[in-house]
Amino acid sequence: MQLQWLLLIPALPAAFALNDGNDTNTLLWGAYRPNLYFGLRPRIPESLMTGLMWFGTQDYQSFGKTRHTCEQNELDSYTWTEFDAREGGVQVLKDGLNNVKITTELLKVAGGEHGGSWAARIRGEPLRPGEPSRISTIFYLGLEGTGGLEMETEEEDDGIDGEIKFSGSSLQLDDFKVRIKDGPNNHHLTEGPFYEDFKDRVGKTHFLGRPMTPGSIWKAKDHILKAVVDRFKEAVTPYQPPALPDPSFILTLPDDVYTNSNLFAVQKTFDGPFQFDVFFESASAKQKLSSITLDQGIPALLEAYNNRFEVAFPYPADYPAEKRQSLLAFSKAVTSNLIGGIGYFYGNSIVDKKFSYEWDEDEDASPGSDGEGGAKLTEPKALLTATPSRSFFPRGFYWDEGFHLLHIGQYDNDLSLEILRDWVNLIDQDGWVGREQILGEEARSKVPSEFQTQVPNYANPPTLAMAVTAFIERFKSQSTAQGVPDQDLGMDFGTGQVPLGTGSNANNVPTGVKSQYLGSPELALSYLKSIYEPLKRHYEWFRRTQRGQIKQYGRKARSRTEAYRWRGRSELHVLTSGMDDYPRGPPHAGELHLDLISWMAFFSRTMKDIATFIDEKEDAANFAEVEKAIIGNIEDLHWNEAEKMYCDAGVNEDDESYYVCHKGYLSLFPFLHSLLPADSPHLGAILDLLHDPEHLWSPYGLRSLSASHPEFGKGENYWKGPIWIQMNYLALSALHKTYAAHPGPYQSKAKEIYEALRKNVIDNVVKEYERTGYVWEQYDPLTGEGKRSHPFTGWTSLTALILAEKY
Repeated sequence: MQLQWLLLIPALPAAFALNDGNDTNTLLWGAYRPNLYFGLRPRIPESLMTGLMWFGTQDYQSFGKTRHTCEQNELDSYTWTEFDAREGGVQVLKDGLNNVKITTELLKVAGGEHGGSWAARIRGEPLRPGEPSRISTIFYLGLEGTGGLEMETEEEDDGIDGEIKFSGSSLQLDDFKVRIKDGPNNHHLTEGPFYEDFKDRVGKTHFLGRPMTPGSIWKAKDHILKAVVDRFKEAVTPYQPPALPDPSFILTLPDDVYTNSNLFAVQKTFDGPFQFDVFFESASAKQKLSSITLDQGIPALLEAYNNRFEVAFPYPADYPAEKRQSLLAFSKAVTSNLIGGIGYFYGNSIVDKKFSYEWDEDEDASPGSDGEGGAKLTEPKALLTATPSRSFFPRGFYWDEGFHLLHIGQYDNDLSLEILRDWVNLIDQDGWVGREQILGEEARSKVPSEFQTQVPNYANPPTLAMAVTAFIERFKSQSTAQGVPDQDLGMDFGTGQVPLGTGSNANNVPTGVKSQYLGSPELALSYLKSIYEPLKRHYEWFRRTQRGQIKQYGRKARSRTEAYRWRGRSELHVLTSGMDDYPRGPPHAGELHLDLISWMAFFSRTMKDIATFIDEKEDAANFAEVEKAIIGNIEDLHWNEAEKMYCDAGVNEDDESYYVCHKGYLSLFPFLHSLLPADSPHLGAILDLLHDPEHLWSPYGLRSLSASHPEFGKGENYWKGPIWIQMNYLALSALHKTYAAHPGPYQSKAKEIYEALRKNVIDNVVKEYERTGYVWEQYDPLTGEGKRSHPFTGWTSLTALILAEKY
């Protein structure tokens, strides 16, 4: 994956060319501060971090609305239109209040021994050309940990003309330089109230340097804006309202650097279109970057990206040619925003090992839960992860991440494995990993206090198993395309069932980015072996801590052990299930949850697949036995013949088991995970349920709860009707790969439903994206309108996979 532009720039020697782009060195730097509109950092716990802020100078009030962190309903829109985690990309931010469209361009340049260099271009232009556009930008850089950072450019009391230079060093980055350079055609306000008083400062770059305590660089905005306010208070003294200087003259940094500063900020104020470049040069790369690097590099990056994208996500033949440009632009944007929303987090989290609800208290405590109760801070941990929403959920969520990795892996397989490895590394010795990864103070600053504490007997849907399955499928598909038989891959399952990650529609098209792991059985085997033991420990934790009760309530089932219940539910919510307010029965130690037992069947099958691949024959046989027992118990414990649907199980006042049936996503889980054979006698009823407009079917996708349910649209209304794209993706995947693909009495009906559902989901998500500029967390079950968090380019971005039929 080489950028051709590197070979075209005569100023750069051939030694500067990128490698194949699939080693972890190309992933050291990135836009790994996804909660900011534009923030860069390396995957190093304490290191250099950068950020961009801006405000309008058309009035004083706009300063109080300085842009920095991603916020809902602040900008008209913000989106990476193209983004590759290894090379960079382009982001467009539309700020209607300040009449500016800001474009951030990032170009990563490999070379040297410390993660390479990078160049960024920040340019702006009026959204409404006939109106004023007056913007003040502040770019900052701060260094934490061992090392130092200093401004090389000589300080000037009234600001600096020309390029500003910084030099620094840290243990892992070694020596580096940062340069900030103006573009060629910038303009500044040269008239206005009291211009003559400030003409020596107008048009210059203003700056500050401040010492920051360890762990506080993320609070840079507060310190920088305070310095602007302090400077304003001093400078405004000679003037009396309403006769004040123009805001652009007086809302500036103070042009001073304190001793031992490790945070520096650079301010540029413009009138009309503007541009400036930022260069980070790693000393070991031994190359100086320039504006020509960006002039030629960005167009070449975009050309290469577009070519790779259409390999990974080919335009479907069943969609009209006239929609090709708009649908590809949509798919590239949601894919780029998902990958551009990947963050690197480091810090401690809050864990309470002793908390439990009364219906959980009779359970055996988890091993390792001895000790005093109460919330406590853990040791710091690191995590590279995608995020559901840069504005509302800028952190790692277990339940979401498996879906994220399906999409990321289709474009860059090895990046998805890198993220998966980080998540697997979070699995503790007991086998637990927290539902939310709220690592460090910056992450906690975006989370209400009641949701910050994690409890070690609380689970979440084990979606990481989906990422493993998808990797095995991609590897197997590529190897099959190269003529390698299953037997030689350790993948000859011989079970008569369709193993996870395979099927008659397996794709032989490679991912967009060249992969080391897909091309090497040795590397694939080594990777799966490296994650197998912690995943196995995690699987066993689920079976131990989330087990449900069978014999206590007179239940009859083929297996006496395979029943499951989510721990940590409250009266009205089962947050651990991921379907927070979906209707359930009353809390009881004896209740059983259909969705969890279905996830465990899926997890068992995944573990069987991995064990088979790495030749752990005894484990594979054990996993197969558990999978069979679970699927049998789903029939025995959860199928309600009278209602013709799968249900939860509850316990009444007489300690008798009964079915808890609420038609919706929950009812579909054995189908969603392809646990039913294509000739299952229950399949017809399930297809009727999901295809019935009185229940789940809508012109916009499958509703989460039946439209005929008494709680439809009531209360919090989070999972009581709204359409969720990841659940529709699971339904489409099951239809496409299993029930429409394999002979059975409902094959024709499954194909018909698949085609209609796919069109409904794509058309509505794209329509709302084009109407609002965003993809949304969920969609209204009656109108299709986008609802709640936005942009939500986590699992809603799966629409791109649905369009390309990559399941």
